[in-house]
Amino acid sequence: MVSKMNLEKLYQKALNKEFLNLEEGVFLFKNAPTAELMWIGNEMRKMSQLTENKDVIGWIIDRNVNITNSCVAQCQFCNFYRNPKSPEVYVTTADQYREKIQVLREFGGNQLLLQGGLHPKLGLEFYVELFSNLKKEFPDIKLHALGPAEIHHIARLAKTDYRTVLIKLTEAGLDSLPGAGAEILDDRVRKTVSKGKCTSQQWLDVMREAHKLRITTSATMMFGHVETPEERINHFIRLREVQSEKPIDSEGFTAFIPWPFQDYGTQLNEEFGVKNTVGADEYLRMIALSRIMMPNIKNVQASWLTVGKTVGQLSLHAGANDFGSIMIEENVVSVAGADYTFTAYQIQAAIREAGFKPVLRNQKYEYQGS
Repeated sequence: MVSKMNLEKLYQKALNKEFLNLEEGVFLFKNAPTAELMWIGNEMRKMSQLTENKDVIGWIIDRNVNITNSCVAQCQFCNFYRNPKSPEVYVTTADQYREKIQVLREFGGNQLLLQGGLHPKLGLEFYVELFSNLKKEFPDIKLHALGPAEIHHIARLAKTDYRTVLIKLTEAGLDSLPGAGAEILDDRVRKTVSKGKCTSQQWLDVMREAHKLRITTSATMMFGHVETPEERINHFIRLREVQSEKPIDSEGFTAFIPWPFQDYGTQLNEEFGVKNTVGADEYLRMIALSRIMMPNIKNVQASWLTVGKTVGQLSLHAGANDFGSIMIEENVVSVAGADYTFTAYQIQAAIREAGFKPVLRNQKYEYQGS
């Protein structure tokens, strides 16, 4: 029988913003009632809010642009990439960037989420030139670009270290570093789903260097495939450890964004029979546990793109304080079964329907106005 006293002690420890250990986190995941986890997560959300209004929920207008679809990582959950020798390989051109940025501006946004595959021939010089050219032509555009896997790949091609790559990219115009490619920060899992990417330690080490350089970053988790509950909880622990190491004047991870594996048409599903079994209840538990296990990360984002409007709204009552972006041109999880869409009006309406006040923000989670 589950001890109610044990649960109550863990709840109080969480509300005190103490770090729960692996055993305690797994115990909560397996035993705590969902409603109680959601209540704790929601209380911790309120404590993390930097405004007097505890019902503010952030959102943003940005645009995904894939630099290239050529990738040597060939992750088994990704339908987007193409083998570098494929005739379908592309590299986005200057004219295409101009067209996409024009559309972004028409939507009222000014941030590009620049990501893509690990192209075997696109090195540091390419990205420095790309970022420099974009900033020269569009100085107001914010570049939320690449990720630890790409930084590791670029450093390897350039035969240099992460710090050098990050400094050169920042000087060229990089504004912030997404937390993409984390999947599950456990090498047993990564060897199965993304063996061509950096190791979990390398992913974390890139972020450590970014934090030392005061670069704004985020962190992610893709769950619901081959990982265990223990590996999920340890993912939280490893992220909060890196966050604890950041310089006092660095934001470190500004946000955590978890989403369930999208299985449609993926190699994991078609060749190995791995299916996404994460339902609404489990997703809400993971949102709450994100808050509980990582009290030193201020923002938790609901992934409405993968779970839909209703579950996304419920996430705001489980610990999430952000509804993400309207996601102009998302090309990875959408081709694996995530087909939800939002306009700027609809995303604000959804937040209001959930009982909160939508406020536009930037990548640093600074609120711009409603």
